[in-house]
Amino acid sequence: MDFKRHWQTGQWVTSGAQLALLAIGAQFESPTGWMACLALIALISIFAWVGALKRRRAMADTPTSRIASAAQGYVELQGSGRPLDGLPLRSPLSASPCLWFRNITEQKDSDNKWRTISQEESHASFIVDDGSGQCAVDPAGAEIHTGHKRQWSEGDYRHTEWQLRPGDPLYALGEFRTLTGGDGLLDPAEELKLLLAEWKKDPEELHRRFDLNGDGQLDMEEWALARQAARREVEKMRRDIGAQPDLHLMRRPADGRLYLVTNLCPDKLARRYGLWALFHLTVFFAALVALPWVWQLQ
Repeated sequence: MDFKRHWQTGQWVTSGAQLALLAIGAQFESPTGWMACLALIALISIFAWVGALKRRRAMADTPTSRIASAAQGYVELQGSGRPLDGLPLRSPLSASPCLWFRNITEQKDSDNKWRTISQEESHASFIVDDGSGQCAVDPAGAEIHTGHKRQWSEGDYRHTEWQLRPGDPLYALGEFRTLTGGDGLLDPAEELKLLLAEWKKDPEELHRRFDLNGDGQLDMEEWALARQAARREVEKMRRDIGAQPDLHLMRRPADGRLYLVTNLCPDKLARRYGLWALFHLTVFFAALVALPWVWQLQ
């Protein structure tokens, strides 16, 4: 099973790659090798800077909406997290109730190093409630940051668990859609056609209901009665569906924009993105400044 890389982890990997390139550059005796490493560091840094800056701007430029009045499209929601109705989700490692979990189990090998042997992430939706309404959040494809992390060892095994928990204050940034009661309904004529086709699959029941003269055939008048009954059933079904309350959903934006869910303070998270952007920009300019200096050593 593939798991998305959390953005914060990606930042540390990016920084590690920059340090690794510096270490590799130190092994080269020629300035040309140093220049190649510095160029790669600059390239990595500029891409990381763009990613961090885009995240910070997405959070800063999107105002918080109320669920009951949110516009359709890209919105920011803040509220309290709770599970969908039904059995609560539980983390397989700790058996504790949660809204979302990600688990990793590692085993110590003969070289005394930890090796990942299993990892799992939940995909069940959960609710954000801001007092004005409720919105179901689909975690698929979301960048999730949480302050709930546990790590413990059992013999040669080490378990790490991240969670979003019921009652957490949640911040969600993504594509908001409202499904009304009539969404998904076909044209009435098409629904009538489909219902009659379904009835024809059970000819015994169809004749029992509408073969009034008992001759084993549906004449034109009896078939007209069947169509009238089917039309009434379709109209009732459409009224019942139309009376259903609206369902609000948040999911990953189709255009690739940031999809973020967190129980951290959004202002602090935005500042974190800003600090990462500043760090990568500093590394980028440092690499650029170093390039002419290395060039002169040739």
